[in-house]
Amino acid sequence: MYARKRFGQHFLHDPAVIARIVAAIGLHPGDAAVEIGPGHGALTSRLLAAAGQLDAIEIDHDLGARLRERFASEPRCWLHETDALEFDWRALAAARGARLRVVGNLPYNISTPLLFRLLAASDVILDMHFMLQKEVVDRIVAAPGSHAYGRLTVMLAPRVVAARVLEVGAGAFRPAPRVSSAVVRLQVIDEPPAWSRSASYGEVVTAAFGQRRKTLRNALGRHLSAAQIESLGINPGARAETLAPAQFGALARAADATRAAAAAIR
Repeated sequence: MYARKRFGQHFLHDPAVIARIVAAIGLHPGDAAVEIGPGHGALTSRLLAAAGQLDAIEIDHDLGARLRERFASEPRCWLHETDALEFDWRALAAARGARLRVVGNLPYNISTPLLFRLLAASDVILDMHFMLQKEVVDRIVAAPGSHAYGRLTVMLAPRVVAARVLEVGAGAFRPAPRVSSAVVRLQVIDEPPAWSRSASYGEVVTAAFGQRRKTLRNALGRHLSAAQIESLGINPGARAETLAPAQFGALARAADATRAAAAAIR
């Protein structure tokens, strides 16, 4: 079975790496485990053994047929042949009667949009463990002021606690990718912090990082004046990568207030 480029397939096969991933996830019997992109099932069988049940989501119908054959004798292994970007996570959680523990070796070409899709259903998700391009994991766990710190870091910060679990060399995959990989743990925050509860949070973060070389004064000109930014204790001459997520929350709430005041005048 050849890997298909349009699905970004690189199949994990190294038993030692698989064992380390399963140990790091720490599944327990009865957990509502979900695997995205099971491929040939190298990780699938270990996850199923740990949780005693598993929902697997596979977009490739040829792989789906092989997986159905391989796990035909496992009544608590459910295969969903569909696109994870279109999957109904809330319906699955309701069917299993528990919050989901999501695992996957994610194709690099859909990793970021899939993360945001899952965040939209984070109320029914307990945690996520993903194999991603190392560069993406670097961005997820980056600290303010670092080169990797950016929009992805700040957008995830109110919703998950992120930690790098392990790095994985290209030789652990077939075919070997041209990039390094890493596994990240995303523990869902049950109650997002108050500073993140703003209709403008995503818009402000996107505008601030839209052109990284711009200062906040210039990048956020449509949302806030330099005086408004300064009133929050934030230097309007600073650049986005120097701000902590909570500071973006303060900017977003100020933008909400400005917008509400303008609407009241009209």
